[in-house]
Amino acid sequence: MRLTLILPTYNEAENLPRLVSALFALPLDIRLLVVDDNSPDGTGRVAEQLKAQHPDRLDVLHRKAKEGLGPAYIAGFRHVLATQTDAEAIGQMDVDFSHPPEALQRMAALLEADTADIVIGSRYVPGGSVDREWPLYRKALSAFGNFYARNILRVPLRDITGGYRLWKHAALAALPLEQIHARGYLFQVEMAYMAYRLGFRFAEVPIYFQERTWGTSKMSFRIQLEAAIGVWLLRWRHRRLSPKAQKRL
Repeated sequence: MRLTLILPTYNEAENLPRLVSALFALPLDIRLLVVDDNSPDGTGRVAEQLKAQHPDRLDVLHRKAKEGLGPAYIAGFRHVLATQTDAEAIGQMDVDFSHPPEALQRMAALLEADTADIVIGSRYVPGGSVDREWPLYRKALSAFGNFYARNILRVPLRDITGGYRLWKHAALAALPLEQIHARGYLFQVEMAYMAYRLGFRFAEVPIYFQERTWGTSKMSFRIQLEAAIGVWLLRWRHRRLSPKAQKRL
């Protein structure tokens, strides 16, 4: 299976070369698209150097400013869908090693076996977990965020907020990306909710979610508050989506 992974970056100059090396060491047919939001630390320049080293396997999309995770991913999705029609799967992954690269083999195998249209690297299915060093309040907040979103939206996913995902090319191409409005943390929830409403099949693979080793976390209380309020807006905004709507797209 030919897989293209989209890697959104903002100040990830330390992590990007390490992750690229780890991904290209996997026994998978992987290509990478780095989407950089004009990182002040020079991540864009690092990405270009990596592109020169791997011209057939790595591309870079430079954006003028930091506009949020959602717009970065949407730009990446559109670029891959338009230019890489031979990509059988398209993936989302954080650059900070919180998503274990080795899990990609299990995730890709489920797509290739046609048991799902979207596979999620999940912290909350049996066998999955979050960083052992997290304080109790942070573990509780993360677990509650998932519980809150999936119950309000009535989506039977254990990890609806997780950002480690593989999409079949056809499934991602069928989503009306112009209707995705979330920019930050809520973006992952909106994508999953829309796909579920359109009738696509999900599978979840357990992962250990580790706190980043290098760089600074971009999660904030403001982003979490936005997500808590925004979940209700998603339920109203996409209430008319259904498998019948997918056939019209």
